[in-house]
Amino acid sequence: MPRGGWYFCLKHRQVEPKAGCRAAERLGPYPDQETAARALEIAHERTKAADEAEARWKDDED
Repeated sequence: MPRGGWYFCLKHRQVEPKAGCRAAERLGPYPDQETAARALEIAHERTKAADEAEARWKDDED
């Protein structure tokens, strides 16, 4: 693994082997290139899981 890990650059829409672009424009670090390539999919899965957890939490309040 490159020093600093792998990142997915939102500006360039590509995997990069180091933190080249600004932090606000990248996702990561990821342990390998393949995982970084799935960064948007991973973010979507995590957001969906968080939304579902929040919905369950709100249902429990009622």
